[in-house]
Amino acid sequence: MKTASRQVPADPRYTAAVIPTTILAVLAQIADAERVAVEPWLAGLGITRAQIDDAAVRVSYRQASLIIKRALRAIPRSSFGLEVGAHQSSGTFGIMGLAMMTARTFGEAVNIGIEHADITGALMDVELEVLNVREVALVARPRFADEEILVFLCEELFASTFNLARSIVGAAFKPERLELTYPPPPHAADYRRLFDCEVRFGASRNRVVIGSRWLDMRLPTHHPVSAQQALAICREQAAQIKRQSEIVASVERILRRRLAEHPTLGEVASNLNLSERTLRRQLAAAGRVYRDIHDQLRTERALELLSAGALSIADIGSEVGYSDAREFRRAFKRWTGAAPTAMRPGAG
Repeated sequence: MKTASRQVPADPRYTAAVIPTTILAVLAQIADAERVAVEPWLAGLGITRAQIDDAAVRVSYRQASLIIKRALRAIPRSSFGLEVGAHQSSGTFGIMGLAMMTARTFGEAVNIGIEHADITGALMDVELEVLNVREVALVARPRFADEEILVFLCEELFASTFNLARSIVGAAFKPERLELTYPPPPHAADYRRLFDCEVRFGASRNRVVIGSRWLDMRLPTHHPVSAQQALAICREQAAQIKRQSEIVASVERILRRRLAEHPTLGEVASNLNLSERTLRRQLAAAGRVYRDIHDQLRTERALELLSAGALSIADIGSEVGYSDAREFRRAFKRWTGAAPTAMRPGAG
């Protein structure tokens, strides 16, 4: 098995487990319908099949992107991103979908969607840009440079957003054009059939352009009380994600510094001036388990050192807290499904 040398992004958003599993659940549903095993996608990530469908579970961008890459290899259809996006409805967006449906105007709904995109498991950052008096654009920006999944992420986001917009304002909704930074894929004709508008590939940004007139459209599903209640829940969920992100990031920071020492949960809790019980409870609220976080960081560090190729297997094991090389080999096989030697550059 071969692996290329890789750099783990230093941005804490890459490993912070704050992303709901919404998109991953849709991937798993499609896989189940096609009798494709999902479990291999989760190997070495500390996530179970049942957790993919658990609304309380949060994953990191690293975990989500790796699952998507494995899914794309297991279901190698070039249009898979469009399929995943089109598979979604207003119900997929949960409480945020309800808040948008009950907003006063489509413009208010769009602003709610942008403000609270994180609670739906969005993997791209979005913003609304005013182009001129007649047009506005929903701009999507990748959080990390990863060409392997860029097409999938754009297709999923724009197709699901298009479905949501039509469910809010009706089947008459139609964008002016869709602009994408990548070259036309093999299924480029599917874009025009789905979005029913001009599609430009090789553009400077990824964005969908709509007429400004849509923003002023009053929604027939507007309900002031339901809108207030749904929006309040959205805000609480967003605040909860922020709190959960902070505790997980704090634990990860300590573990990265002390991987070679093999710190216990109690030792990390002491570093944070918390009791072991309190830290365990806070991690559980974030959908995380200390051992899984520890194993995830040890896996990442071991892979990084294996890619560098300078240290022996025993030394790498020592760097991640194993004094016995055999014990490290067994643990690494459990984490990744492969032996450490198989992950060396040029191994085959």
